[in-house]
Amino acid sequence: MKAGARALGVAFSDGDDASVIGGVVVRADGVVDGVAFETCTVGGTDATAAVVSLFDSLGREDVRVLLLAGIAPAWFNVVDLRAVHAGVDRPVLSVSFERSPGLDNALRTHFSGDDLGERRRLYRAQPPRRRVDVDGETLFVRAVGCDDDEADATVREFTLDGGRPEPVRVARLAARAARQWSAD
Repeated sequence: MKAGARALGVAFSDGDDASVIGGVVVRADGVVDGVAFETCTVGGTDATAAVVSLFDSLGREDVRVLLLAGIAPAWFNVVDLRAVHAGVDRPVLSVSFERSPGLDNALRTHFSGDDLGERRRLYRAQPPRRRVDVDGETLFVRAVGCDDDEADATVREFTLDGGRPEPVRVARLAARAARQWSAD
């Protein structure tokens, strides 16, 4: 990608009932170029729509890819990566930073009936996580709207220092600060 290429990083910071979603537009050279916020329900099913709404609120046609921090933020408010991709017409990458046996056991522990069924259906419909090594760090990536090589290259390009892509790192900082500010 060119130095001016832009990604939208999306991260969540949970409160008691609502999660603040931070969206940060970052150029490939690391320059922050826009910030937006949205909310979704902790334990709800509205994260997918909230991510699309956040993207739309920016009105940024120059964003080339979305990088999301994880797939089940806001206490298992599972993001449907394919629906986000359809809603924003851009590649969507979910990036996580820890090994995991998956969410099935956790979902069964915390949900039942239709709530469990819907979350499991959404979770199982997502592409599998793939290991991506970046500067000695291991990330796990799910990609919709691009092939594995393009996803790997995008994650590496936007990881400027350490093991977190800059758009996701800055979005997490913004979401936490906004949640803390709104709680005061």
